[in-house]
Amino acid sequence: MVKVAIAGGTGSLGRTILDVLKEHPEHKAVILTRKTAPSSNNHIQSLVVDYTDIPALTAVLEENEIHTVIAAFGISGNSLSTSQINLIKAADASQPTKRFIPTSFAIPYPESGVEILPPLQAYFDSINLLKETSLEWTVFHNGIFLDYFGCLGPEGGLKSHLKPNTFAIDIPNRVAAIPGDGNVPVTFTYTFDVARFVVRTLRMEKWEDESRVIGETVTWNEFLRVVEDVTESKFEVHYDSVEKLKRFEITELPGHTELYGSFPKQRYQWFMAIFELWTTDGTSKMKREGSLNEKFPEIKSLGVREFLERSWKGAI
Repeated sequence: MVKVAIAGGTGSLGRTILDVLKEHPEHKAVILTRKTAPSSNNHIQSLVVDYTDIPALTAVLEENEIHTVIAAFGISGNSLSTSQINLIKAADASQPTKRFIPTSFAIPYPESGVEILPPLQAYFDSINLLKETSLEWTVFHNGIFLDYFGCLGPEGGLKSHLKPNTFAIDIPNRVAAIPGDGNVPVTFTYTFDVARFVVRTLRMEKWEDESRVIGETVTWNEFLRVVEDVTESKFEVHYDSVEKLKRFEITELPGHTELYGSFPKQRYQWFMAIFELWTTDGTSKMKREGSLNEKFPEIKSLGVREFLERSWKGAI
């Protein structure tokens, strides 16, 4: 049995990992939160913590005999620069705490990305700090979440805790704005598949610094062909050149406008252009050799077609 603390356990990916942990009673999970967890998680112990107080954080980890910390913070505000950094320091100081998974669950960010996306500096600071600790740690890399292409699907489709986003292909409105020429391979993975591998690693004797999880790797053009086939629709297709993306510009899709209330248009386009750019240069392709998929073949990840069929077949 491993006792696990999920920092950010009330957020999208944190809730996903908790859902999978519930299927594994050999482990015990607790939530680290700045405030009391919502009632939907009231069967999971919620530990209210102050991320600015390292000694108090250390005491919480020790008193609850936490062996492994999984950080699933958002990247907004000081979640990484303060909360995660201090949590790493507390985990290193905690006698029973031996392992730490930092916030990532995305692509292996290029260090040059800090120049265009400053919040990434806190991510790299966290990795560098982990290297200096006695903790065993691993960073999860899984490419782009498939959920973004299915969580708007019909009721009864695949479950997802991710907030809706329109990433290059707007399925409900049958419009696409493909990054680059659409011929560069990109890895796409469903969040619940990522969570299943996260939970499986709790039983591993040794962690590598990087844990790769792969749903399926396809090009944007291949992805779009599957979407059109599954939805039996012909999409209006645009291509956003690398030069355009480097200017932090993307073709506005109908689905984008629904998000501007919480993410102003200019900032949203800047943010998405960066991540779309990273799908044009190979950064978003995960290497299968040595991945957790190879180590644990009994865990079957959803591919693009199966995911889309279960999300959209007959819906539009």
